[in-house]
Amino acid sequence: MGYLPYDPIAEAVAAALSALNDGRLPSRIETKRVDFKEERGRRDRNGNVLAGQTRNEEAADHLAGELACLANTLGGGAIILGVSNTGERIGTALDAEWLRHRIWELTGHALTVSIGEVRLDGVRLLVLSAHQALAPVRYRGRLQWRIADNCVEVDATLWHQEARRRAGYDWSADRSGHGVGEASAIAVEIARRYLRAAGDDAANDLASAPTPDFLRRLNLVAADDRLTNAGALLFVATPEVGIDYIRRDVPGGDRTTRVRGKGPLLEQLNYVDEASALANRIVGRTNQGFAEGQIHAIPSRALREAVVNGVVHRDWRSPQPTTVEHIGDQLTVSSPGGFVDGIEPSNIITHPSAPRYRSLAEAIAALRLAEREGVGVDRMVRDMLALGHRAPEITVVDGPYVRVSLVGGVPDAAVLGLFAALEPRSAANDVDVVLLLTRLLHTGWVDVRVAQPILQRGRAETEAAIARLEEARVDKGPVIVKVSRIPRGEPTAWRLSDAMRDRLAASHRPLANADEREAMLLNWARQRGRLSTSEASDLARVSVVYAGELLRGLEDRQLLAPGRANRGGRGFFYVPMER
Repeated sequence: MGYLPYDPIAEAVAAALSALNDGRLPSRIETKRVDFKEERGRRDRNGNVLAGQTRNEEAADHLAGELACLANTLGGGAIILGVSNTGERIGTALDAEWLRHRIWELTGHALTVSIGEVRLDGVRLLVLSAHQALAPVRYRGRLQWRIADNCVEVDATLWHQEARRRAGYDWSADRSGHGVGEASAIAVEIARRYLRAAGDDAANDLASAPTPDFLRRLNLVAADDRLTNAGALLFVATPEVGIDYIRRDVPGGDRTTRVRGKGPLLEQLNYVDEASALANRIVGRTNQGFAEGQIHAIPSRALREAVVNGVVHRDWRSPQPTTVEHIGDQLTVSSPGGFVDGIEPSNIITHPSAPRYRSLAEAIAALRLAEREGVGVDRMVRDMLALGHRAPEITVVDGPYVRVSLVGGVPDAAVLGLFAALEPRSAANDVDVVLLLTRLLHTGWVDVRVAQPILQRGRAETEAAIARLEEARVDKGPVIVKVSRIPRGEPTAWRLSDAMRDRLAASHRPLANADEREAMLLNWARQRGRLSTSEASDLARVSVVYAGELLRGLEDRQLLAPGRANRGGRGFFYVPMER
């Protein structure tokens, strides 16, 4: 079923199935952790069993509520589906992947269950496992947990009190069924090599430790010399295929490389590291800035961070692999399990560290494979944008899976040169500065309100970030300046300085042509609620007279409207038309 040995739910399921096979009634076997169910909607009015179907909405609805209850219970639990109260093996024909996804939908995307297939007396049963939830899982507005073998409603305050008591629980720190002596020598040597490559004294000292001490210093050994689940994953084997790496030179082309296996996770990572590095073409060289040396189509750090995070922060109790599709200059990593509670694409850059498995994440960080704090997204964002590429696209897709896409290629020489020349040097490594400059290159202007969701920060932090960029220099000149002629009382806004607009002319989209210039002016009007000819003149780098013609043209096309009926007087402005 794909569980690591000593998984308590798997053991409880195995014991229940054994007892059932010995002829004991389900009512005598069921516990707080394991329940037997027959599939709802499988009997007619006379109680006769009907033929099974691959999809059954009534059954999915019932199971979603029961599994939410188990997930809310300490330790989680499982349902063995296809057995009646009398022990009759009714079986089930439900499609496991459909059922898993449907339960996720019915619980408001809050619950991802593991589903395994077993056969008892030749009858197909499904084992649906719901591990302990990190946040309360409500179903149809009700919050329930399990007491003995029954689901009962619980007050949210009580649930949170219990959650705080058990907050230290980390599945990856639990004891596995593998001893220290089972650690793969190859995986240990790979770990040592990663540490030596880091080059600092602490890493070299750890790399030279004897293997048992080495694993203990990584906090991967339990008191009885058994590896933790994290240690077993990294140095013994993943329960199912951990990573499935596929390389194609072009979309739709033949597969040229595939890395897929069940060995130690560190070995799988190393093989993917080597295969992806070989496929990641060199597109230039530079001797300046963070990209010093060879420039690859996908920044090497961003590529590794995407893959490593795809295995560290995934749901390891799902049998599905982390899939890495490397097609041309694009990398897509899909990892099973949604975001940990509280993290979403709109805050993923700045959300405090919240690893699903802290022990695993800390071991990976200690081996210098990923950042200890956060999820490494800020580094991916910075490295992609600083070459002129698009920011990583991070989404949750059906399954659920977290999907990270990196679209690389030949870097933008002007953007690369900008970050190489930026002073102080720390500015080029400041993700807030990189995000602000990218916004300015694409839309021509920025203010605090617009910048807040881009930086994923509050007002004070956003103001501080803009201030850092305002102090930055290229060739001793400012990078940004305030948009001039903004009426008193209106929020301050910034644009690139004239010298920077000249330097970045080929990459500065808002001034590339008439259509882009109009798009910038309309964006300003819609975001800020008004636009004057003097503001348009400064933004579009044209005379006030020509700016007036531009705005009248937008008015003729019913995109702008006069802010005053008489159209005259000092401070006349336009407002956006409703779309």
